[in-house]
Amino acid sequence: MKKNSFLLLSMLLVLSIVLAACNTGGDKDNTATKDDGTTTKEINLVIPSEPPSLHPGLATDSTSGVILQNVFEGLTTIKDGEVVNAVADDVQVSEDQLKYTFTLKDTTWSNGDPVTAEDFAYAWTWVLNPENASEYASILYPIKGAEAYNLGEGSVDDLGINVVDEKTLEVTLENPTPYFLELTAFKTYFPVHKATAEANPEWYTEAGEDYITNGPFTLADWQHSASITLEKSDSYWDKENVALDTVNISMVENETTAVTMFDSGEIDFLGAPFQTVSLDAIDRYKKEGILNIEDYAAIYWYKFNTTGEFTKNANIRKALTLAINRQELIDNITKGEQSPALGMVPAAVKGFEEDRGYFKDNDIEEAKKALELGMKELGITDPSQIEIGLSINTSEAHSVIAQFVQEGWAKNLGITVSIDNSEWQVYLDKLNILDYDVARMGWIADYNNAYSFLEQYNSADNGNNDTGWENAQYTELLKQSVVETDPEARIALLKEAEAIAMSEFPVAPVYYYTNLHVKKDFVKNMAPNALGNVYLKYVDINK
Repeated sequence: MKKNSFLLLSMLLVLSIVLAACNTGGDKDNTATKDDGTTTKEINLVIPSEPPSLHPGLATDSTSGVILQNVFEGLTTIKDGEVVNAVADDVQVSEDQLKYTFTLKDTTWSNGDPVTAEDFAYAWTWVLNPENASEYASILYPIKGAEAYNLGEGSVDDLGINVVDEKTLEVTLENPTPYFLELTAFKTYFPVHKATAEANPEWYTEAGEDYITNGPFTLADWQHSASITLEKSDSYWDKENVALDTVNISMVENETTAVTMFDSGEIDFLGAPFQTVSLDAIDRYKKEGILNIEDYAAIYWYKFNTTGEFTKNANIRKALTLAINRQELIDNITKGEQSPALGMVPAAVKGFEEDRGYFKDNDIEEAKKALELGMKELGITDPSQIEIGLSINTSEAHSVIAQFVQEGWAKNLGITVSIDNSEWQVYLDKLNILDYDVARMGWIADYNNAYSFLEQYNSADNGNNDTGWENAQYTELLKQSVVETDPEARIALLKEAEAIAMSEFPVAPVYYYTNLHVKKDFVKNMAPNALGNVYLKYVDINK
């Protein structure tokens, strides 16, 4: 998931929230008795920044994503790691695996209107319309005609999206896509209330009567850069199985502040995507026996601006990649049982469990050789002539990691490295226009498949690329993998593509994530899945 906001993020915390965080008055009361004698249940959480966008077709980060996946719902969803029907009541797949026919349940929007096949067709077509500049449009490319239309080379009339009737949506794919029903659970595939979106193009910028949703919760309040409140939806088709009545979410940029809030009982859960456990609290939570460590199909990497003065050179990029001591970073800094990343696809992904042998961790000897070659190619005689900017978004954790890497590059390569940080939205903008040399980023799999990690680099124009790098052979291998029906052959093609990227180093893999979180004992059924998603629909409070 692009521009992930776990272990990170942005936005200055308003003073009132800081003061609240410093109040050690004890646990908040999470339950109350209503006039009819029933009990209401609340949970208190934090996210690390203002969500950059609460439009399903524009959001690219996990902070926005965790809100969207709890106020909207797609044709399918993920439960206990498996795809299950959501708005779809039935799914029929043709024998050739190219045509999916979705029959919708009788569900309603939060304003009482029925959710229709047209709402899905409208949302998907909107994302693919090049005028809307959706950075995640490529995730709809399995649909017939989608890529051509999005690139301005085809017509909307050629899209394989057919509204048969109000409750029937027929989707034709370009090629068999075994994980397509995982895709329909992803935020970019969520429906949008067509009538409202057409009447008010800014419908998604504020809470209110125009922010119409179809998920288990509604967006009851949005105080920008301060807080978000979700409330249980009375119109949700499965509301009887939603335990929480209210979700109170503060925006807290500082990880240490978030830890203080958890320790004092101000919040009930801490861990991505709801902020992150600060590095200096990990050992203490381990000793207390409350730190949970989950497997995570995600990677922390440094992206290179391949058009930069020095980082345009592949050997310089190789030198920087090899001269990172990943294991020492994990042992002494991150401390979360992560694994050194020696490729672009995490070992949690099927078929990529073993090291592919692209490079060795902390290989200073080979790094120096690559540096010498790069300097010769650039006409540089001394490493001190190389000045690299290492960009991060504002975060204690990213700052400490960057300082560790900065020290290693300066010591082992003799280059000059400066660190700059920006708040989250400014940071994303800088990456989009290649206004950086080296920049940190995380990526969580959108679906549990290697293609999710590799596809973003299929073109320099891909909205999730941010490196300026592309390679025709790499792109062709990815195209071949899409049409390959044999699973083993498909994995081989993806490994071949990964090998090409790891010979030119548009990114420097750093480590494969684990997901660390702590929660209060009374919080039940709350833990991120392997893709980092938390579905509040299943969470309960037992206090």
